[in-house]
Amino acid sequence: MALHRDIFWVGRQWSVTGAGIQAIDQRLRGVLDIDVARLWDDALVQSRRAKPGVNIEDFDRALTAARMRFPCEPIARVADLLPAPPPAIEPLPARPPVPPAFVLHTEGRLARFLPQWRIRR
Repeated sequence: MALHRDIFWVGRQWSVTGAGIQAIDQRLRGVLDIDVARLWDDALVQSRRAKPGVNIEDFDRALTAARMRFPCEPIARVADLLPAPPPAIEPLPARPPVPPAFVLHTEGRLARFLPQWRIRR
């Protein structure tokens, strides 16, 4: 996966972007990248850190920069941001039926002066 267009920090092997932590080496095709939503998942971070060929010092600096850039939001705050449920809704009064929009009035007219219509196929 190509690097995100918003780049906040660049190291030797890792970068912090708008998408999270991304490996600079694009031959990996985003296999080792960590999304913003999973920055605080310690099991995922440890599994990426344990991969062979990972520069651990650079990875730790990238993780620190990313966690400062994208702080962990507690789940309770998200519940506070949700709107309150709407009050009980009263049913609307029934509307009278709508008359048909297309009505032909031909009384008192000659047929040859009426507009012609045809069905096209």
